[in-house]
Amino acid sequence: MSTNRVRIAIVGAGIAGLTLAGALCRAGVRCAVYEQAPVLLEVGAGIQLSPNATRILHRLGLAGDLDKVAVRPKSIQMRRWDTGDVLMRTGLGAECKAMYGAPYYTIHRADLHECLRGLVPEDALHLGRRCVAVEEHADGVELRFEDGSTVVADLVVGADGIRSAVRDVLVSDQPRFSGQAVYRGLVAADRLAHLLGEPTVSIWLGPGQHCVWYPISGGALVSFAATTPAGDWRAESWSEQGSVENLVGAYAGWHDELRQVINAAGPVTRWALHDRDTIERWTSERLTLVGDAAHPMLPFGAQGAAQAIEDAAALAVCLRMATPDAVPAALKHYAEIRKPRTETVHRTIRENARNHHFTDGAQQRSRDRAMAENWGLRGQAWLYGYDAEQAVARS
Repeated sequence: MSTNRVRIAIVGAGIAGLTLAGALCRAGVRCAVYEQAPVLLEVGAGIQLSPNATRILHRLGLAGDLDKVAVRPKSIQMRRWDTGDVLMRTGLGAECKAMYGAPYYTIHRADLHECLRGLVPEDALHLGRRCVAVEEHADGVELRFEDGSTVVADLVVGADGIRSAVRDVLVSDQPRFSGQAVYRGLVAADRLAHLLGEPTVSIWLGPGQHCVWYPISGGALVSFAATTPAGDWRAESWSEQGSVENLVGAYAGWHDELRQVINAAGPVTRWALHDRDTIERWTSERLTLVGDAAHPMLPFGAQGAAQAIEDAAALAVCLRMATPDAVPAALKHYAEIRKPRTETVHRTIRENARNHHFTDGAQQRSRDRAMAENWGLRGQAWLYGYDAEQAVARS
């Protein structure tokens, strides 16, 4: 166990912040997490966790907890919007576990959040603390909160999302609107029993939009995310209500199987999709970023949570033996490891945002051929086979 005395403050108790806190605590490094919400109630729907993330979560001791609430899908299928034809199938299940040493999960975001919260001591988590100012000094960082309180730390980690207060100290930029909105919803699996066979991630590609669905909550629920062109709408809120009627209308002419899933939904939320351009500066002497605060990505590749988990694992390794004087070097090392990796993933996600939505024609046919030839499980080695902790250890 480390005898490290560095004072670490993490701003934000989402997936990135809790994973980092859990990894640090497991290594014997104390930290404090400051979250603006007065109650830690994670909302949202389903997320996918690929082996590059789940191997880290298993090392943190969460394998048993995850297996109780998550689903291990047998495959990912890319399907054509109107006919339902399978354009590409990537085997998962036992094949994925054997190839990459960790499973692929689909899980409710709230269930993952609850698992991660269990890694963090209660006295390390401070709720109702909205960070409004960050001031860096030569020997520390002062955080000021909306309630008037302050905290001084040797190191501050921004895990506070796409509109990060910590990021604003490091770089001056704004979120980039993608032009797309996403509807998210949940359906009781027994309402879709006639459609459901083996657990699968189904991704339907079509002109201008796409839809993804998969089982979560031990198979009791089906989570879906359906994109549409957003027009002038810009709202970003997990709780912003959407119209099922409008969503069904947006998918008029699509395959009946997809429309049955959407029609079976209860309430849906609607979210305008933003990301940010990659940045050169992730860190200063005593500030750094993880997850969406560092590299917010569009949900067109199921890597937002996975990259946040990778960031947290890598940073925890860099900080295990750091003293207050060694913090700048540790943060520099972290950024050198993570920037190239996340930039590659970011480019891939932006390319997916384009190629998922081709209209029928030459580009669409070329994409379909490329998927069939190159997108199998082995073709994901660069992504699924990456080990964030080993990347630090080897450097």
